[in-house]
Amino acid sequence: MANVSGEVVAPPPGVFEGELKRDVGLRGLTMISLGSIIGSGWLLGALGAAQSAGPASLLSWILAGAILGMLALVHAELGSTYPLSGGTARFPFLAFGALGGFTGGWMGWIQAVTIAPIEVEAALGYMQSNFHHIGFVHSNGTLTGLGILVAAFCMAGFTWINVMGVRWLAESNNITMIWKLFVPTLTIIVLLIVTFNGSNFKAGGGFAPFGAKGIFAALPLGVVFALEGFEQAIQVGGESRDPQHDIHRAVLISMAIGTVIYLLLEVAFIGAIDPKNVVHNWTNPIPGQGEFGPYATLATTAGVGWLATILYIDAVISPGGTGLVYAGTSARLSYGLSRNGYVPPALGQVDKRGVPFVSLIFCWVIGMLVFLPFPSWAGMVGLVTAATVLMYAMAPPSLAALRRSDPDRPRPYKLPAAHIMAPLSFVCANFIVYWAGWNTIFWLYIFIIVGFLVFFGYQALTPAGRKLVINWKAAGWIPPWLIGLGIISYLGQFPTSKPSSGWPFGIALLAQQDIPFWVDLGVVAVFSLVIYYWAAAVAMPTEYVRKAVEVVDEEAHIGGLLAEHPAATVA
Repeated sequence: MANVSGEVVAPPPGVFEGELKRDVGLRGLTMISLGSIIGSGWLLGALGAAQSAGPASLLSWILAGAILGMLALVHAELGSTYPLSGGTARFPFLAFGALGGFTGGWMGWIQAVTIAPIEVEAALGYMQSNFHHIGFVHSNGTLTGLGILVAAFCMAGFTWINVMGVRWLAESNNITMIWKLFVPTLTIIVLLIVTFNGSNFKAGGGFAPFGAKGIFAALPLGVVFALEGFEQAIQVGGESRDPQHDIHRAVLISMAIGTVIYLLLEVAFIGAIDPKNVVHNWTNPIPGQGEFGPYATLATTAGVGWLATILYIDAVISPGGTGLVYAGTSARLSYGLSRNGYVPPALGQVDKRGVPFVSLIFCWVIGMLVFLPFPSWAGMVGLVTAATVLMYAMAPPSLAALRRSDPDRPRPYKLPAAHIMAPLSFVCANFIVYWAGWNTIFWLYIFIIVGFLVFFGYQALTPAGRKLVINWKAAGWIPPWLIGLGIISYLGQFPTSKPSSGWPFGIALLAQQDIPFWVDLGVVAVFSLVIYYWAAAVAMPTEYVRKAVEVVDEEAHIGGLLAEHPAATVA
């Protein structure tokens, strides 16, 4: 907490109660991250990528893996050095104070709280595409009344498992991960053996029929979304038995496994398509299938109906397993936001099982709102991807700032060539947000503005002894960063076509496309580097960070996050 002079102090006694339990080991952490990575993305991502980039979608997966891999390395150092639950909300807090921490935490919370319902909606949509009489989904991809009812029960189940404790979460996820790893691997092997058409990799205009723009545009259409999730081991870092040893290993292992699986899935997918469907173009490689069920359709067409049956079952298990993880991690983020003093203390309470019970219930309620007639799976993926990558983008400047302000702290894992890797990863993160297109960024910024209104409104109502003092100098780079990226997006080349239906109020906004292609990427890169070095130069001073780190040490020593926490900024 912060008093009116901005000192780092504990909140008044009784504000927070309970402590998290350190019950999760390396295997559990790895499976939590990998369980987040392998969800509906593997069932639905390959088709959208192929439609956008053709066979060159393979390069989209490689590019996404490289970019997210760099960001994962940055998070690996931060997560092992500062093992706090809801860590993505707390790293920028240590580096840039209250406003920086809230910005990163709010974007992370938007991502996490929406993914569980998106995964449920994906599962119901996949089932609908193969069993049309079920009646879960409307033709525009939104849920029917029956679909919302079933989705509510699924979300309640995720919440109940999480309420039982982090060990229940980890062990339940470990069980589902056996299946979630088996089915994609089986699908790859079967499709490569039974039906593989090498000619597809140069059909419909060659290997890259839509050029570099198609490769880039595919990233926010499900590719990056599929590979997201490595940070989940960090979000439960406060519940790791040996965080300095396990967190960075879990992040790196899960990211490597996920990238290899998705790349091989795209190879199998492209090779399994009927050549006559892509001889001229890649607009409709699986006629009549739409957005759902591509692998099951390919398996049926290839005469391996038993694999299609397994895929129908997996359409429930894979998204369900990911939804289970995010139901827990979204609660840890709101818990972290509360412990930092951004939202009411009730969300930071921990019950006798060592779980943030109030946050779990709150996230379930918010998740239910996502089932209202907002965008379908495909529409929401771009929004969630942009929010996630903006959250990831807070980490590189945080790393640079904390290395400068807290240089002597032991770092179990150190990012190699950080002076190159950190700014490069920040540039690449901004590329992904830019490629999502102006329509997506516009709606994301609406949610960000709502978040800032919540933050400043809550601070206005908070008693003087608990108000956060905002260091505008340290956080001064954030508004120009967001505004500048939005302006470049509005004037840039993405998206190149009308967005899908289902956006709120039916509003779709296209970019002006005044900045030529390739020039726009140079503008994003230069702008990103200016923002990065600006952020690193104005970060919180050493005395603030060291005081906050003392509290982090105390939290780690006692095995949970108690009342003392780094929730102040320096005036």
